[in-house]
Parts: sequence; C-alpha cells; structure tokens
Amino acid sequence: MNEFQGKHIDLSIGKPDQLYRIAHALASPVRIRILEALGSRSMNVGELSDTLDIPMSTTALAVKTLEEAGIITTETQPGARGAMKLCSRRLDTLAIQLAPEEEESNVLVQSIPLGGYSCAEGIIPTCGLASAEMIIGEMDAPAMFYSPERFRAQLLWFRQGALEYHFTFPHMDQMEIEWLEMSFEACSEAPMYRDPWKSDIVVSVNGKRLGVWTCPCDCGGRHGKLTPSWWPALSTQFGLLKTWRVSREGTYLDGVRLSSVTIGELRLWEGPCIRVRIEVPADAQNVGGINLFGEFFGDYPQAILVRAGYHLKPGTPQAAKILE
Repeated sequence: MNEFQGKHIDLSIGKPDQLYRIAHALASPVRIRILEALGSRSMNVGELSDTLDIPMSTTALAVKTLEEAGIITTETQPGARGAMKLCSRRLDTLAIQLAPEEEESNVLVQSIPLGGYSCAEGIIPTCGLASAEMIIGEMDAPAMFYSPERFRAQLLWFRQGALEYHFTFPHMDQMEIEWLEMSFEACSEAPMYRDPWKSDIVVSVNGKRLGVWTCPCDCGGRHGKLTPSWWPALSTQFGLLKTWRVSREGTYLDGVRLSSVTIGELRLWEGPCIRVRIEVPADAQNVGGINLFGEFFGDYPQAILVRAGYHLKPGTPQAAKILE
C-alpha cells in the first residue's frame, strides 16, 4: 500500500519507487533540519536559509528534493524582490512495511462527522462545542453534547468523559477485515491553551482498549490553519493528527507499536456496528481533557477518518457491487 492519508503515508518494500524517493530525501542532515524548521509554520526559501544559516543555493536544492519526494509542498507567492517559494510540511508521520505483502487488501474509507457520535458519557467541564460559525449553545453544559445541533460541530472539548461513534460498512458479513485504522486531530484541554499540559487519551474498539496516547499539550500560540477568524486567539487553535491502526500483528500509533491487541480480538463480525470510543477516563494518570477537531478547525481538513482493509470471503455473491 502506498497512499497519502491526511499527513501520514504508508510505505512498503513491495512498492519501492516512492520508498526510494522518500528514503533518499531523508538521508541528509540539511533536509532533516529543514523539516524541523517547518514543524511549526510555513517558511519561504530565504527564511529557511537565514534560520538554518546555510547558503540560499543549498536550501533551494534541498527544498526541491523534499518537494519531489512529496514530503513538503511549495507555493509560489509574490515577494518584495519578485516571486518567493513558500514551503509547508506535507507529512508528519510515515510507516514502512518491511515484510512483503502476500496479497493487497481492498480498502474501504468512511468519514465520520465530529458530532456524529452515538453516545456521550460522563462529560465533565470545561466542555463545549463549536460550529464553523459560532459556539453551539451553552458552554460548560454537558447536556449540550446531546443537542441536535451537535451534528454541526467542527470543534468539541471536555476535561473528562467519553464519546462513542457507531458505524458500519456495507456487506460486512461478506468481508474478512484485515486491518482497521482510525485517524483524528486532537490535543489536551486546558484553560485557554497550555504547553506542557499532559492528557491520557484512550481509544477502544468494541470494548477492547487499544492503548493510551499521552498528549503533551493544549495547542495554541498561533492560529490554526483552518480555524475560523472569529475564534479567540487565546483559545485552543489546533491539534496533532494521530493514526491508530489495528492489524493481525498488533496495534500501532503513528506506525509505532502500542499494544498487542490484534484485529481478531475486536470481533468485528459479532455486532450490528463497529464501536469506536475516544475517552479521557477518570482514573487516568493525566486527566488533562481533549479537544477534537473537524474539517474546518485546526490544521487538518478531516473529521474522524476510518479505513479498513479487507478481502472478500470465497463465493461472495455481492463481490462486484462491493468493489465498484
């Protein structure tokens, strides 16, 4: 599999061309320094040259290599001395599959709206919801998480509690799910914003806990790339894009092994739906809350993205329809 999803990419030795390009682009201290510099904001080639104290020609060549590999993107904009090339980091994480894949999976994709959860449990203030245009209802009122207006949410936050999203894929009884992946943008929840501000965020599927991600902070200090202009500058602005993947080998967070939970343990075939739970539990070591971001808030144009790799069971009569 070789595919960009959000700011993550999966690479495989079974498809080496892109792997070669990215590995080559990363095999340079100068290019690594450029990626570090682009971690917090976009910069033009001149700014990168000044920040890193390297020649402009060296910087331009390194930027070209990173752009050709798909690791950064550039945009030409007018400048004081003619056109300038504005650089932004395209990738935050990557995973490399070193074992050859015997057979490539088909892939299903669903985008779940931020407010499309089926239940909200134990929500503790500070809490609230916001659409792209305004605050939804009353702030610090857990009951608002059951308002019909929640389906418009592009940002929601709470100090403690859980949201559970229920969904399904058509014809699941005719599929064998090989892996399941969930990605979302999130950060901790502090008054205004704060770094550091740790929070233990737990993801479970069908009641099986996949593991804990300790978010380091409530992100602010600059405007989120997609955050509406009306949103207060001193409030949370953006999050970190995290990708949880469960396969036959175990559970991985951004490509790093998190736990031994396998896809078979989720027993996806037993119920009428798949239940994904995102939680800040009361007994966590760091009860630091959570902000969840939708397509029009934060840095990433997505809500909760779910992907599943599958094979059709032998003799499946609906095979043609599923694959269309």
